[in-house]
This record gives sequence, C-alpha cells and structure tokens, in this order.
Amino acid sequence: MDSQNPSAQAPAASRDEAKNHPSRGTSAGVVHENTPHSTHFTVVGNHLAQHEALSLTAIGLATHIQSLPAGSPVDIRSLARRFPEGRTRISAALRELEAHGYLRRSKDRTPAGRMVTRTVSCNRPGRTGGGLGRTSAPSSRTGGGDGPRPRPEPEPPPRRRETQEPPPRRRETQAPSPRRRETQEPTSRRREQREPRRRAALPAVPQPAYPTPDLLRTAVGVLCDLRRTDPRLLISATDAEHLAPGVVTWLERDFTPESVHRALTTTLPPEPLHRPAALLAHRLAAQLPPLPPFRPPRDPATRHPLQNCDICDRAYRGPEPGTCAGCARST
Repeated sequence: MDSQNPSAQAPAASRDEAKNHPSRGTSAGVVHENTPHSTHFTVVGNHLAQHEALSLTAIGLATHIQSLPAGSPVDIRSLARRFPEGRTRISAALRELEAHGYLRRSKDRTPAGRMVTRTVSCNRPGRTGGGLGRTSAPSSRTGGGDGPRPRPEPEPPPRRRETQEPPPRRRETQAPSPRRRETQEPTSRRREQREPRRRAALPAVPQPAYPTPDLLRTAVGVLCDLRRTDPRLLISATDAEHLAPGVVTWLERDFTPESVHRALTTTLPPEPLHRPAALLAHRLAAQLPPLPPFRPPRDPATRHPLQNCDICDRAYRGPEPGTCAGCARST
C-alpha cells in the first residue's frame, strides 16, 4: 500500500487547459490590483469616470478639480500653467463639464468693485448638499464578480448653465470693405489738405563759444546780404536765427564778414535751390576753418616822459633830464 506525502508540491497545471490560458475561456481585459487608501485620496463616482459623453480631457480635468482643496484657483490660466494641453483644450473641457452639471461658474462683484468668477465643483450632478456616501451609486460598467450586474441608474438630466465664461475672442484683421474704403479715402485726403506737411529740420551748424549780441547782429546782417549777390539765397527770419550761431563761429576764428560772405556765395550750383538755408547750413559746417594758432600777447612798448634838452631846449623822450640825441652826437 502506497503512502501519501502531504508536503509534496502539486503538479503544475497544463497550459493547454482553457481555464488556465488568459486568452481562452475569458475575455482578455484589465486586471485590478487594488491597495486600500487610508489618507490622501479622492472618491470619484463611476458616473464621471465612465461618462459616455465627456471627453478624456474633461474627465481628467474634473477628477483633478475634485481633488483640489477649497479655494484653489481653477481658472483657465492657472490650469494651463499646470497641464500641457493649452488654453483652448482646457477651455473646451471646462465647457463640457459645465454643460453636464459638473461645474457651475458665475460672475460676482467683490466689495472693492472687481468682477471675479466663482466656480463650484459638483461630484454628483443633480444632487445638492449630499455627502460622499449618500451620493455614490454603482455603475453598470463595474465588473464585481460572476453574479448578476445591478441595473444602471438613469443619469440625471444636465442642469441649465447659470453663467458661462465666453471663450477668448481672437482679433482678426479684416480688410475694409470697398465701400468703407471709399468713405475713408476722402477723409484722409481732406486731413492731408488741412494739415500742412512738416518740413525736415535744417542741418546742425557750429555753435560759438561766446555768442555776444553784437556778433549775432553782425551774423544776421551777413546772412541778409547774401541775396544781394544771388537772389536764390533769400532766407526767412527763422532760418537766419538758426544759421546765425554758425556765422558767429566763423567770426570768432578771425574771419571778417566779407570773407564769410565770399565763402557762402562762391561756386554755387547752377540748378534752382529748393532750400537755400539747408545749403548754407551745410557750408557753414563742412567748410568751417580750423582755430587760429595761439599767439601770446606782446608787451606794450615803454614810453618815456618828455624831457627838455639842456643845450638846445628841445623836447625829447628819455628816462632822465639831459641832452637830446642830436646834441649828444655833436658833443
């Protein structure tokens, strides 16, 4: 009689049996490996996780919003900084959740007068004031064993949206219609005719070191006399005021008014001068002579007092009384 060994291992199951093969006998689906949570968890209903009308972005965004503490910012800008989907997809997902009752957004005015958006997250649309245990209900998609599946609870109709934040408008640059263009062109033409064109500024001229009033009057006189040599060099009083410091700079460098006049009027172009003041300003700056060399001041000649000659009694200049130069040679 054979003896049985209770500690011996059972023979391995055959791979050919249908009940042991994962792809035979049962459908190849997900296998849950659940670990119970004691802290840091959020209860999400299957009506949200398995919603047939919501997109995957909307379901994930609703789950994220329900896991946040009260007072956390859930506006489009804050969510776009948190997730890589971008503002367009996040805005569309928020509108989906609002349409199915998982979000309520309203515009409120603060005591300071500022408009803010109040957002309310609903973990079970259609229920207000319910707790976690009272609002949870099993879904028809949950696989809980071999027993009969519970009858799915009808989904409540979506609530009417109270307020909806309008999507950001894009500024599109559209070409004006031909009729509008016709009405705008005469207006611009009338504005151009009414407002005179601004003339370009004259070139800069050299600035003198000591612009005394006498030198400025002499410089203006030089500029006014230019038209006597060439009528094309007629300038206005404003242009003369602008050019006068440049002429004073020439006068400070030991130039006479006549020499400045010749420098400004010689070798003029034969064509008409549209802006003679601009030509004069260019010549005053481009043909500016260098500073004269420094010359130390000479000592003034010593003048002796008049003396009377002791011999001829004539007057002569000398340091001491005596005889003049002629009497001194004769003696």
